[in-house]
Amino acid sequence: MSIGAAILGCSGPELTAHEQAFFRAAQPWGFILFGRNVASPDQVRALVSALRETVGRADAPVLIDQEGGRVQRLGPPHWGRFPPGRAYGDLAGNDPLLRREITRLGARLMAHDLAALGVNVDCVPVLDVPDPAGHQIIGDRAYGQTPDEVALLGRAAAEGLIAGGVLPVVKHIPGHGRARSDSHHDLPVVDASLADLDARDFAPFRVLSDMPMAMTAHVIYSAMDPKRPATTSRSVMRRVVRGAIGFDGLVMSDDLSMKALSGDFATRARASRAAGCDVVLHCNGDMAEMAAVIEGAGTLAGHAARRARAALARLAKAPEQFDVAEGRARFDAAFDGRFAA
Repeated sequence: MSIGAAILGCSGPELTAHEQAFFRAAQPWGFILFGRNVASPDQVRALVSALRETVGRADAPVLIDQEGGRVQRLGPPHWGRFPPGRAYGDLAGNDPLLRREITRLGARLMAHDLAALGVNVDCVPVLDVPDPAGHQIIGDRAYGQTPDEVALLGRAAAEGLIAGGVLPVVKHIPGHGRARSDSHHDLPVVDASLADLDARDFAPFRVLSDMPMAMTAHVIYSAMDPKRPATTSRSVMRRVVRGAIGFDGLVMSDDLSMKALSGDFATRARASRAAGCDVVLHCNGDMAEMAAVIEGAGTLAGHAARRARAALARLAKAPEQFDVAEGRARFDAAFDGRFAA
C-alpha cells in the first residue's frame, strides 16, 4: 500500500472509529500530537500505539512540539517543566561550554519523556535568529541573538534528542526571525536582501544541514520570490533550502491550516509538494480538511521517499546510558530550581 506524503493530527485523547478508518485508508507517513491529545502517560502511550496500528508501521513517526516555555505539550503533573530556548542562551554568559552542556541535557531529558511514550520526533530545535523589529512569535523561543549562538545551542539540543532515541526537526527553514507578523494569523513578508539573509538567517540552518528533518517557514522572502512563501516557493526551496543552505534531509511544511497560506487544503498541499516539500503537515484533526490534504499531498515516492527512509534510519537502536534522576537534579540546579516541577 502506498504511503501518503502527509503528517496528520487527531481530534482528542483517543481515536474515533471514523479516524481509525480514515487513517487506515489514507496511510499518512506520520502523526502529530497536541495538548488536546494528552491526558496521562498511559493514555498517550495507548494513543501512539493506536495511531501506528492504523497504518501498520511500528516506526511510523509520531511528532510533538516539545520546546519548553510557551511551546510545551507535555507538562506537570506527569512531566517536567522546561525553559524556553532563550533561557539556555542566558546561562553563565561567559561559559559557552556550560550553555551547550545544559541545552543538550535539557533535550536529553525531553527525549527520555518522549521515548517512554513512543513519540519519536520532536519539532526542536528552533534555529530562527530573532530580529529586534520582528514579531514575538519567535521571541524567547530563540536560543540567542546571533547566528553563532543559535547554531551552537541548536546543535546541542538536536544531539541530546538523538542520543535519547528521538529525531529533531530544525525549524523554521530558512528563517522566521525577521517576520513582523505571526504566520498563524497573517502572511509575513521579509524584504531583507539575499546577502543579509544568507549571513544571518540562513547561517544556523547551514551549520545544522546534516539534521534528518526540517520544517518550513510560511514567510515570503521578497528577494527570492515576492509572491509565494517559502513553503510553496520552488525558488526558495531550490535556491536556498537545497542550494545555499545545502539541506538534503526530509523537508516538511509547517501546518497547512495556518492563515499565512491561502486556497483550499488540497491546493495548499499540492502547492507545497510541487515547491519541494517532501511531506506536508496538517495539525488540527479536522476530518474534512485532512481528506483534502491527503488528496493534494499525493504519495511518498522518489527523492521524498528516500529522504523519509534516511530520516528514520537516524533513530538510535537504543538510547545512550542516562541517569534520569541525576540529570534532572543537575538541570534544575543550573536554573536555580526556576523550572522544577
